[in-house]
Amino acid sequence: MSKRRDALKDFLSPIQPSAEPSPRVKPAVQSGALNSMNQAIANLATEADQAESLRLQLEAGETIVELEPKIIHGSFVKDRLDAFTDPKFIELREGLKTSEQIIPVLVRPHPEMKGEYQLAFGHRRVEALRQLGRRVKAIVRNLSDEDLIRAQGKENTDRADLSFIEKALFALRLDQQGVRRQVIMDALTITSKGVLSGMISLASSLSTELIEAIGSAPSIGRPRWETLAQLLADPGHEANWRELISKEHFHALSSDARFESALKTVAVRKEKASEEQIIKTGEGRKIATAQSSKRAVKLTIPTKHTGDFAQFLLRKLPDIYEEFAASEANATSENK
Repeated sequence: MSKRRDALKDFLSPIQPSAEPSPRVKPAVQSGALNSMNQAIANLATEADQAESLRLQLEAGETIVELEPKIIHGSFVKDRLDAFTDPKFIELREGLKTSEQIIPVLVRPHPEMKGEYQLAFGHRRVEALRQLGRRVKAIVRNLSDEDLIRAQGKENTDRADLSFIEKALFALRLDQQGVRRQVIMDALTITSKGVLSGMISLASSLSTELIEAIGSAPSIGRPRWETLAQLLADPGHEANWRELISKEHFHALSSDARFESALKTVAVRKEKASEEQIIKTGEGRKIATAQSSKRAVKLTIPTKHTGDFAQFLLRKLPDIYEEFAASEANATSENK
């Protein structure tokens, strides 16, 4: 194969003028004709080299191609929490408006959709180019699921590292997919199995809906997420955080501020609901719940079956208070 390639190169080498040109041909005509032929053969040689390089790239799966965004699908495991609305994404998209895409994304042939592709990394670039109506430069490589995960994790470490909770949730999702712990550690550049187990345990103790509502919270580290998880171990907090994330003003906050708001909400409830007493009838039927704190007592009466009782109690409260005040006065006079 080497001899044939050398022979081809010799054949394609530019033709040099003879040392003793024929006197019957004008030098100017001879030089122009030879230059044209030399350039043509040089172009052929370059194209041959490019074709050989392209062939090797295709065999290795390393060629850069241009793909329509609509045939590029996300990774089978989501890693980032923030939507394509944060300032860094807007900056990326605006930059691509006036310049070419320099760094290609990495894709593999989609394992289930013929002629389409699945992303290993470059989700933000693909979305930016999708919004701009442009094709995507991509490296196509045959990747196993584990190869894709490692590439996905490496890109996040090299270019824009994930926040703590993004890493924890990503690790949990991979673990739920049955991915080997060592592969997860490689993807997240974690060297301790204990650290990985702790991250997975923490993420699994929190509601995914709440984590996604809060977002990446880039400034919030593991200790504060652990504090939130400990508070949320009380199932009585669920109604409070669900009410919080349903409000528009919550989603208008930054991700870090959303975390602070959620933490404050459950911490305040813990203080207020330090004691709870269930009030029942003589037959054992629950008619009310009293929650006591240092500042107040909150009485909750279910209205579904005891609505009339609640109205009756409200009407009687002034009389009950007068009876209480009278008994207090009597007790005071007796003690004198």
